[in-house]
Amino acid sequence: MNTNRLPDWLKTAVFYEIYPQSFKDSNGDGIGDLRGIIQKLDYIRSLGFNAIWINPCFDSPFTDAGYDVRDYKKIAPRYGTNEDMKLLIDEIHKRDMHVLLDLVPGHTSVEHEWFRESMKAEKNEFTDRYIWTNSIWEGTEGIPCIRGISDRDGSAGVNFFSTQPALNYGYANRTRDYMQAPEDAAPMATRAAVKDIMSFWLDMGCDGFRVDMAGSLVKNDPDGSENIKLWQDFRQFLDEKYPHCAMVSEWGEPEKSIAGGFHMDFLLHFGPMCYTSLFRSEKPFFSKSGGDISLFRTEYQKFYDSADGRGLICIPSSNHDMDRLARNRDTDDLKVCFTFLLSMCGAPFVYYGDEIGMRYVEGLTSVEGGFGRTGSRTPMQWDKTLNAGFSAGSATLIPLDPSEDRPDVLSQQNEEGSLLNTVKELIAVRQAHEALQNFGGFEFIYAEKNSYPLIYRRFSGNEEIFAVINPLGKEADCPAPIGIDGEVIFKTGGEIKIKDGGVSVPACSAFLIKTK
Repeated sequence: MNTNRLPDWLKTAVFYEIYPQSFKDSNGDGIGDLRGIIQKLDYIRSLGFNAIWINPCFDSPFTDAGYDVRDYKKIAPRYGTNEDMKLLIDEIHKRDMHVLLDLVPGHTSVEHEWFRESMKAEKNEFTDRYIWTNSIWEGTEGIPCIRGISDRDGSAGVNFFSTQPALNYGYANRTRDYMQAPEDAAPMATRAAVKDIMSFWLDMGCDGFRVDMAGSLVKNDPDGSENIKLWQDFRQFLDEKYPHCAMVSEWGEPEKSIAGGFHMDFLLHFGPMCYTSLFRSEKPFFSKSGGDISLFRTEYQKFYDSADGRGLICIPSSNHDMDRLARNRDTDDLKVCFTFLLSMCGAPFVYYGDEIGMRYVEGLTSVEGGFGRTGSRTPMQWDKTLNAGFSAGSATLIPLDPSEDRPDVLSQQNEEGSLLNTVKELIAVRQAHEALQNFGGFEFIYAEKNSYPLIYRRFSGNEEIFAVINPLGKEADCPAPIGIDGEVIFKTGGEIKIKDGGVSVPACSAFLIKTK
C-alpha cells in the first residue's frame, strides 16, 4: 500500500541536476546564476526533462560550495535575489516542469546566526541548537569537533569541514551526558526550525527538496530507526500542509529512507556497492573490459522489493560529488550507459553536461571545498565561443575544460546521432511507453555473475519491453528469454540476433524491444 502520498507528477519525472555556479552566467562575473538558468530552461525542456534539482543556492561563505549555509531564507547574492528565485520557479512551472531545491538540514556554516548565538557563554535559545560537549577538553564522540573558538566551554561537533557545525537532532544511543534524546526540547526546536525553512520555499512555489545526508541527522543510530522516526515526523508535517511536496533523500538505503516517508532515494557512490559496481568500481560492469552485474542485481532486487511501490529508487548519471560518467568512456560507451539509465524504473537524474559527455577535468586546484570533486564541476559547454558560451566575462570561477575537442551543446544539436540527440531520443521513448516510466514493473531476466549481456523486462498493463545491454568490447551471447522477439523501439551499436533459443548482442550495444 502506498503510504507516502506520491505526487502524481513523479510518475513521469525525468530530472536534470544543475550546479548553479557552473551552469550559465548571465552577468559576466564568471559565476553561474539564477537568471542564467532561466535563459536555458527551453534547452532543458527541449530534451524532454520535466523536473530540475538545483544544488544549494542560499547565502553562504562557500567554504563547501554552498553546503555551508549562512542564511536558509536568502538566495546567495552572487546567484541573484529571492525575487529571482520566485521568477525562476514561475518560469519552470510555465513550461510544465517542477523544481526541487537542495535542503541541508544536518549542519550550517559557522557564520550562521544560530551558531554565533550558540557560541555565547550565557545560555540562550540557540545554546543547544548544535552539538556541544560540556568541556573544552572533551571531544564529540563519533564525529569531529572544533574547539577554542569562543568563550563557551565545550567542543562543537562538525559533520564534514571545520566550517560546518552539526545541528542537534539528538542521539539514538546516548553514552555521554552531553548527548540529548531526539525528543528533547532542543532537538525538537531544530526540527521546528527546519520545517519553517521548508515552509518558506514551498510557499514561494518550489515543488520539494533533495535532502543532503538525510540518514545522518540523529547521531549514533546504527540501524537508522531514530532517523526513520524523525523523517516520518517531517512526512506528517508535509502531508498536512504541503501534500504536493516531493522529497528525495541522499541516503543510499531505500529500505530506510522510503520507510521514513521519502518519495525517492538515490543509489550512491558511498554505502552499499550496488551503484559503484555499475560505473565506478575498479572493474565496472559498464566498461569494454568487463565487470560483474551480480552485485547490482542482488542489492537492487533487495531495494526494489523493500520499496514495494511506495517510492522510487533513483540511479543518477553522476553528480557534483563524484567523477563524471564520461571519465574513461567514449561516446559509444555513454550511449549504452544512457540506454540503461533511461530505461530503468525509478526517476532518472542526469547531471548537467553529462548529456553531451562533459569530461572530468584532471588536476584542478580545489575551488570552494571541491578538492577532487572540482573536476566534475567545470562550466557548462554551450558552444565554441568565449568560455564555451558559459560566460561573457574574462575569467570563470572554476576553470573550463581546456581540451580543444571538448564537447558542446550547439555542435551536438546539429549532429545526427550525437550523444545529446541520443539522450533526447531515449527520453522521448521512455515517455511514450508507460512500461518504461518510473513506476513500470521491473524484472531481471539475465544478470549472471561475470556475464554479458544484461537483460531486464519492463512492463505495465498489456505492454512489455525488454532491455538488452552489452557494454563489453566484444559480442556477447546468452539464452533468449521467452517472447523477447518483437519491435526494436531503440537501438545503439549494431544489430541484435535472436535465433535458435539464443540471443547474440554486438559489442558496445543496447536495445529496447517491445514485445506486446
